[in-house]
Amino acid sequence: MKENKNKLNNQQENDFIEKTKKVMLDYYQATGCSICIYDSAYKSHVPDSIEHCLEKTICPYCSKYRAEHEPCHEMHLNAIEEANKKGNFHIYQCGLGFLFWISVIYTEGRFSGAIRGGVYSFEGQKVVDIFSNANDTYVMCNNEKLKEELKERLNAPPAADGEKIQSMAEMMQLCAESLSSGSEDYHEIIKRRVEQQETIAKIIEDLKIQYGENSEKPGYPLDKEKNLMAALRKGDAAEAKKILNEILAMIFFSNPGQFKYVQLRITELIVLISRVEINPAKSGTLSMEINSQNLKLVQEAKTIEELTDIIHTIVVRVSDTISYFHGIPHAAALRKAENYIQENFTKKISLKEIADIAGFSPPYFSSIFKEEMGENPSKYLNRLRVEKASRLLLETDMSLSEIASCCCFEDQSWFSKIFKTYTGISPGKYRNQGGGIVANINENNLSEGFKKSIK
Repeated sequence: MKENKNKLNNQQENDFIEKTKKVMLDYYQATGCSICIYDSAYKSHVPDSIEHCLEKTICPYCSKYRAEHEPCHEMHLNAIEEANKKGNFHIYQCGLGFLFWISVIYTEGRFSGAIRGGVYSFEGQKVVDIFSNANDTYVMCNNEKLKEELKERLNAPPAADGEKIQSMAEMMQLCAESLSSGSEDYHEIIKRRVEQQETIAKIIEDLKIQYGENSEKPGYPLDKEKNLMAALRKGDAAEAKKILNEILAMIFFSNPGQFKYVQLRITELIVLISRVEINPAKSGTLSMEINSQNLKLVQEAKTIEELTDIIHTIVVRVSDTISYFHGIPHAAALRKAENYIQENFTKKISLKEIADIAGFSPPYFSSIFKEEMGENPSKYLNRLRVEKASRLLLETDMSLSEIASCCCFEDQSWFSKIFKTYTGISPGKYRNQGGGIVANINENNLSEGFKKSIK
């Protein structure tokens, strides 16, 4: 039984590596960046077709790379940990001055691997000069390579400014999110938790100044709890989140390291929130739904970050629900968001930015948008951009790179990939044949909205 399970796990791991290689080879073709893949055991894999990666061309001749404890490997593992903490890409630099970026992949909310790009240097900044001896060979390489050859290798990786490196890291993050499965928004969950903790940490710093490190700590803020309930009854999500952060900051500040106490307090808060009326006319409450769905999550939580996120999610959902019953219909909010997207889709806009226009939290907005529009906000954005690009291809003489830039695609290669996803053919072929969609395209991959737009 155990042997069969191991075989299954090995097969799943192999499938994961092969799938990731295909995506990363597309990334390599689009950017020219060196790539590396890490599996769930943090073992690195470099596709054979990638010839100019640092591990093959430079690292073997660096003294640190040859060290028994492999500090460079540890450096990359530390970077994976940083990316995991943030739920986002992490950019870092090795001892020779070369830049890398890394993103984490999740399966069912668990770490399943990571992808790394890089081998760039900052524009105008030279890599470290590792050649200090006067001989013709680099002694730290055991005379394996001529100094001039190694210098040539060191100078081979391209240089880029911060904006380009940021863009390539963002593109890799999109690849990581597309490879993650079972929990579509897990990267967003981690980013949200980081933001929550940063906000609470700032309030705690203010409390330290107010009360001092060694003075008597404040008790539980019952007055703020009443204010939280009042904000919820009004459906004021922003005010409710602000007060909740103040309550949590006071709990953490007065009870450092007491996880069980925090867990108890949050359980009490959930029970209290569950009694808030969502529709005064009918005297309905959220009690059954909230208790059944969240109290178990609180008991199973292992970290402060998880507890904080659970109570934040409840507060936002209750606020959004009450706002709806107070006369803010989804249709009106979605029309505002849709108008904003249509006016700004050629610019770089975030989900939070669009959700704020609608007056909802990003997770709740994304949910109702998909329910009522038939596709999530990012797909809707891409569809609008592809539609504009298709018109420009047929009606102008603009180059593909110009159209990509005009429609807010990262570069021409990324534009071609997204365009083909929606139309079944490349932009060049679309222009040459005067438009149209390949007859055998799988319409299951298209949203209902896009199917209508091409008929």
